Amino acid sequence: MLTTDRLKLRRWRDSDLEPFAALNADPIVMKHFPKVSTLEETKGMIERIEARFDKDTFGLWAVELTSTKEFIGFVGLQRPSFDAHFTPCVEIGWRLAKEFWGRGYAPEAARVALQYGFETAGLDEIVSMTTTTNLNSMTVMKKIGMRTNPDENFPHPLLEDGHPLQLHVLYRLSKNEWLEQQQQQPD
Repeated sequence: MLTTDRLKLRRWRDSDLEPFAALNADPIVMKHFPKVSTLEETKGMIERIEARFDKDTFGLWAVELTSTKEFIGFVGLQRPSFDAHFTPCVEIGWRLAKEFWGRGYAPEAARVALQYGFETAGLDEIVSMTTTTNLNSMTVMKKIGMRTNPDENFPHPLLEDGHPLQLHVLYRLSKNEWLEQQQQQPD
């Protein structure tokens, strides 16, 4: 379990299924994904996430508000399941219910996930990616100190040629860059 002043990042519970399924079925939340997910698809996703925790010691943590214990989405680390010029790698990602957007929760949770990845899991680099139209996620990537190079934009291999979401941007953050950023933080 990871914590911030406002958030708890934890393993998944049975009670997370219903709100997570609602989040995954929301066309606004899923705008930058190929499709919304069904309840059964969401259940399978949680099962795969939990299995990865046992293998990798990290994963996509369920995120809840500390004040209310309300589930708001996920933030965490995962290994992409496709081949690309930057794989194998570990990716940081997030998905929050839309009523929790714009409050700084995604970067707040992502910062503790990065800390876990670099300090506890011993990763040398963490990447993030999204479709070129997902400006909100790119804003989070910048806020947590990640950098991009337009030469590394890539067609996502799990999307068919010509799909409107196929072109993705890649952001990176090395452990050394992260350590430098931590030293520049005011006390």
